[in-house]
Amino acid sequence: MYEKLIELLNNSYSPYSKFRVAAIVKMKDGSEFNGVNVENASYGAAICAERSAIVNAISNGYKKNDFSKLYIMCGDSNTISTCCFICRQVISEFFAKDSEIICYDKNGNYQKYLVKDLCPYPFDEEDLK
Repeated sequence: MYEKLIELLNNSYSPYSKFRVAAIVKMKDGSEFNGVNVENASYGAAICAERSAIVNAISNGYKKNDFSKLYIMCGDSNTISTCCFICRQVISEFFAKDSEIICYDKNGNYQKYLVKDLCPYPFDEEDLK
């Protein structure tokens, strides 16, 4: 998956932060959906790579719990970075608690996390009752 993420980084639109991020969602049926961060001069209008990939899958007809794994690379960093908290909220909406999130640095080093570890106290449908 490392090579696919490296290639995908070229699609990132990050002229402001210069912090390219790529993500690939793997579905339970083996399909994959790509996402990159897309920045905007109005910073609040930016979208992260993780959410971009998840929304891509949903736009292609997939549903909650069809998601298997999420691969992420912060391509210009020697540090293995994890998802921002907005992305963690979206991840907790669509992924099972035991799904893997695999985060890479630019050198191919990676760390695996479970959704339940990244999102130990999710805001979910139970909070809306």
